Amino acid sequence: MDIRSNEPFWLVKNGLLHTYPSLRDHLSCDILIVGSGITGALMAHSFIEKGFDTVLIDKREIANGSSSATTSMLQYEIDVPLYELIEMIGAQGAVGSYKACRDSIDRLQQLVKEIGSPCGFEQKDSLYFASRSKDVKWLKKEFEARKLAGFEVQWLEKKEIKAKYGLLAEGGILSTDGGSVDAFCLAHDLLHYNAKKGLRVFDKTELKKVRYDKDKVLAETSTGAVITAGKIVYCTGYEAQSMLPEKIVALKSTYAMVSEKNNALSPSISNTLFWNTDAPYLYMRTTSDGRLLVGGEDENFRNALRRDALLGRKKDKLVKTVKKFLPELSFIEDFCWCGTFGETKDGLPYIGAHPKFPNSYFVLGFGGNGITFSVIGMDIIPEMIKGSPGLLSHYFRFGR
Repeated sequence: MDIRSNEPFWLVKNGLLHTYPSLRDHLSCDILIVGSGITGALMAHSFIEKGFDTVLIDKREIANGSSSATTSMLQYEIDVPLYELIEMIGAQGAVGSYKACRDSIDRLQQLVKEIGSPCGFEQKDSLYFASRSKDVKWLKKEFEARKLAGFEVQWLEKKEIKAKYGLLAEGGILSTDGGSVDAFCLAHDLLHYNAKKGLRVFDKTELKKVRYDKDKVLAETSTGAVITAGKIVYCTGYEAQSMLPEKIVALKSTYAMVSEKNNALSPSISNTLFWNTDAPYLYMRTTSDGRLLVGGEDENFRNALRRDALLGRKKDKLVKTVKKFLPELSFIEDFCWCGTFGETKDGLPYIGAHPKFPNSYFVLGFGGNGITFSVIGMDIIPEMIKGSPGLLSHYFRFGR
């Protein structure tokens, strides 16, 4: 197959997994979740598990937003290096955030097994490699910070990386805690699983207006229905920025492509996530059906038309970059696509309540750790609703 497409690979690969109706009748619930991507699906699972009467709506088809375009690399490494994050927010918050992301990968694996999802979850190593010799010094500093914090890491020299992966790098940090998944498939499977347990799901139902009362919210939808909920949880990613009074995220355009199936991929390549020290960084992983997925070439988001117009040029640059670092690997592009994501100054998400929105919570997992941050949110938000917020809620709060 030799197709160029600006449709994300996951949409083409999975097709139409499950469908839901739009909302036509007024209803009430304990929790209203807005957004059906992997974040909304994880939050719905958490609330149903804890016994909350939960409704989820989305203005699109299910998981057709950012979750259909994500590369779904599961890393505990946050976009801001650990040693820098320690300097920014202190060791307790920085190490705690890194460890929570690490633990969330194991939790996600258990969740996949629990619901029996065929989403291709795989445990993997992660190699963070220096693309230039001048990056080795600070990358070794990062290695020491992670080692001191108790992470299982190993420093690999240039020759070791070349021998093991065929990768041209100046050195790198090898971690054992990583993974990959098809987030689009998993989001669908989570919603389908919980719909059988009482979750009510409605697509093509856009939230148009919300009235925030003292003890409830009244949500008006594009279909004319009104939802009365005790709490509302926004899982709308970077789109939430438009409703917030302060700027919390810088929007970026990112580009990705996936190769044809390649039976010649070595086990060392297949079992490892790769990302480098460039800015913007290159990231690579294999899919469960034997393809190499590559992403990067990020730039500031201006508008969707400009983002999409650059797709061909960005794809060509990504192909050249792959050949630069993996010169012996045969890479034949099969699909390429682009999307928009958000980046915060400290690399951390915004998870919690906002003072301008009573009875409301946000789970906004920006950056390269959106999925693992969302897993963390599965505990943070229910804890906040109970009135007993955990430690990380302080570091993920609005106004920090």
